[in-house]
Amino acid sequence: MNDVGAWTDERVELLKKLWSDGLSASQIAGELGNVTRNAVIGKVHRLGLSGRAKSPAASSTPRPRKAPTRAPSHPVGGNAGMTRGANALAPQYEPVVEVEAEQAPALPEDVVVPFSERVTIMDLREYMCRWPMGDPTTPEFRFCGGRSQTGMPYCSYHARIAYQPAADRRRDRKVVRA
Repeated sequence: MNDVGAWTDERVELLKKLWSDGLSASQIAGELGNVTRNAVIGKVHRLGLSGRAKSPAASSTPRPRKAPTRAPSHPVGGNAGMTRGANALAPQYEPVVEVEAEQAPALPEDVVVPFSERVTIMDLREYMCRWPMGDPTTPEFRFCGGRSQTGMPYCSYHARIAYQPAADRRRDRKVVRA
C-alpha cells in the first residue's frame, strides 16, 4: 500500500471506531479516503474485528412490508409439502416403485462371429458393424463385420450392449457395488 493510504495507528483506530459504530466497509473507505472498500474489509479481518453495532433506527422500528403488487405464483396456504426459499429449486423425488417388467433374455458375454466374417479396418464398410473384437495391438484384431442397423454403427446384438437404457445401467452399477 502506498504512503497516502497507509494504515497508520490513527487510521486503524478510526477504522475500529467506524466499524463498531456500524458503518459499512464502503462508508468507512469514504471516511478514511485513499483506501478501497476491499482494503477496509481485509484490514477488519486481519484485526479480527467481529460484531458491529446496529444503527438505532434499524433496531427500534421494524420496516413495514411492502404489499405485493401481484398474486404470488406459489401461494403459501394449503401446500404443506411445498418447498420454498433457498430450497425452492431442490429436486423433488417421487418414490420409485419397482415394477416387475418383462426382462429381455440375458445376452451371452460375447457373440460368436465366425472369424471369416470378421473384418479388418481396411475391409470395413458403411453397412458393417464396427464392434471391436480382440486386442487392438495384435494382428488378429478385427471388427464384427455383421450387418449394422440403418444409421447405427453396430449390428442389433452389439447395439443392445452399447446402448443400454439408463435405468438398466444404474441397476447394474448397484449390483456391482453391493
